[in-house]
Amino acid sequence: MAETLDLMEAAVRPGVTTAELDAIAADVFRRHGARSAPMLDYDFPGTTCISVNEEAVHGIPGPRRIADGDLVKLDVTAELNGWYADACRTAFAGKPSGQAERLANVAREALDRALAIARAGTPLNEIGRVVESTVKTHGFAVCDALSGHGIGRRIHEPPDVLNYFDPDMGEPLVEGQVFTIEPIIAARDGEVVDAGDGWTVRTADGSLSAHSEHTIAVTTGAPIVLTA
Repeated sequence: MAETLDLMEAAVRPGVTTAELDAIAADVFRRHGARSAPMLDYDFPGTTCISVNEEAVHGIPGPRRIADGDLVKLDVTAELNGWYADACRTAFAGKPSGQAERLANVAREALDRALAIARAGTPLNEIGRVVESTVKTHGFAVCDALSGHGIGRRIHEPPDVLNYFDPDMGEPLVEGQVFTIEPIIAARDGEVVDAGDGWTVRTADGSLSAHSEHTIAVTTGAPIVLTA
């Protein structure tokens, strides 16, 4: 997973197409005998999801050429020997705007702060509290409709790992539990809508979005980050 993201991120530059970035992931998957989880589970038309600027998640790779300053979300989910893992990075093409750079940094900060408390006994909803408070402190918004999730034999398994505090989701984390933490945030309002292609989800107001994600295994101490 990390190898795939490293190679894709290194290739993000003005002029490259999202299809070319996706082909990098497909090559890594072939070399390791892995399969694209979105293709496998949902018949998604790409190896990975690549979302640009106001696109929050599930962007379809294709002929779109990345422009200078674009904010590019590289969301990679793979299956190997019946097990799944999921991770995302937000990358820059050329020189990003100050807002874009801050947004990506805050998404990563929110993920790091959530990872710091993700251990056995911590209430699940504390992850959402930490993510939401971090994001709001910087003047941005979480995309409430999008969340992390359990993962294992399928991409999406229980529980939902929300990016905001829900008082009804206070069950304690359990050692050995595996799920994703993935702050998906927007520069202004966090409302999202279907972009019209049946897959891509974008911000309703057209503001920039950033996404940072790891798959973790819960322990009694620091979590094991399975996608680092």
